[in-house]
Amino acid sequence: MFRRGWMRPDLRRPAASTAAVVALALGVAGCSGSSAEERQAAGPTGQAEATDLPTTPPVRIDSNIRPNASGVPVDTLLRLSATDGEIRKVSVVGTGEEKVPLPGRIVDDGAGWQASERLEPGSTYWVRTVAIDSAGERTEQRRRFVTEDLPLSQQTYPNIAPLDGETVGVGMPVEITFDVPVTDKASIEKHLKVEASTPTTGSWHWYSDQVVHFRPKSYWKPGTEVTVTADVNGVDAGGGVYGQLDREISFDIGNSVVSKINIKQHKLRVFVNGSLARTIPVTGGKDGFETRSGTKVIIEKFREKRMDAATTGIDRNDPEYYNISDVPYALRVTYSGEFLHGAPWSAGSQGSDNVSHGCVGMSVSDARWLYNRTTRGDVVVVKGTDRQLEQGNGWTDWDIPFAEYKQGSALS
Repeated sequence: MFRRGWMRPDLRRPAASTAAVVALALGVAGCSGSSAEERQAAGPTGQAEATDLPTTPPVRIDSNIRPNASGVPVDTLLRLSATDGEIRKVSVVGTGEEKVPLPGRIVDDGAGWQASERLEPGSTYWVRTVAIDSAGERTEQRRRFVTEDLPLSQQTYPNIAPLDGETVGVGMPVEITFDVPVTDKASIEKHLKVEASTPTTGSWHWYSDQVVHFRPKSYWKPGTEVTVTADVNGVDAGGGVYGQLDREISFDIGNSVVSKINIKQHKLRVFVNGSLARTIPVTGGKDGFETRSGTKVIIEKFREKRMDAATTGIDRNDPEYYNISDVPYALRVTYSGEFLHGAPWSAGSQGSDNVSHGCVGMSVSDARWLYNRTTRGDVVVVKGTDRQLEQGNGWTDWDIPFAEYKQGSALS
């Protein structure tokens, strides 16, 4: 391969005779002569070498992470930049428990490269960059760095409800629960996103350092497809804690099924997509065990459920204690233990009296009908008692006016 700007000598035999060439050379030498300085400046061909030809500077590749750095924070987004050339290819691989490529893209027409994800803890990253200068010469650079090692106590994992692929009711909130407390809520919330197939206005609301919900201003529209993204891996969650993993789930909104219960009237009316589908006689909580009034959401469904009064704080020696192993068609609406369920033992009181310990009981056939038409996220509105639903006792998002709900966002 020839050097750029250097001509290959012409090795063809000259047409003139050797003697003529020698004579010509002697004649020239006799007429002009040359100084020692001129001879010293002459190249191997007898001609002075050019010293003022332009040269192309090599490509310089810089990074926001110095080579061989250690303890690099995991919330760093790797950036590369090229001077006097263009970046053509970048490969970044982290080697921790397994090899993990770091995705990114070339930006600014080759002047830089930007990672699209943050770093993993306790990993050695190998960076290979290929660039070219303005003359087309290729430069390859290899470097490495090591990220800080974090114990699990400094990493917070997001669990998301509903489940990926689940079909839920129109009142279903998005619930993200972090296993390690989040103190920089604004930093984390900036990386939470909800996308809906129909235009939806909503807000996040922090219930604690570990639980944040999202709900629309009004109930979801039936048929809406929803995608939730928690892009929190490596995000600073405050107090030396970082997000542990990115999560994304999608779910669908089913029919609108809203149950409206009037405890004083001992009546439950079920509305499916806005139309009254059935009126069911019920019994609610008796004196001292009143059913809570408020807007609730079905959290869980059980074909049969053991109900032990001890879980609600009733002592086993109390006359009010009960333990029923197979309560049929039970729909949980509070964490404290309120259900809608079949109650064959109270058939004589359903529609006329309140005799339960706070649950809403009905006939087994009506409970079966309701069970088969409801799903997690369906709304249950209760009124008729002076006992109000406590915030956080279940999915109580709809029991807060939306203007107030928005104030629970760390970005409000």
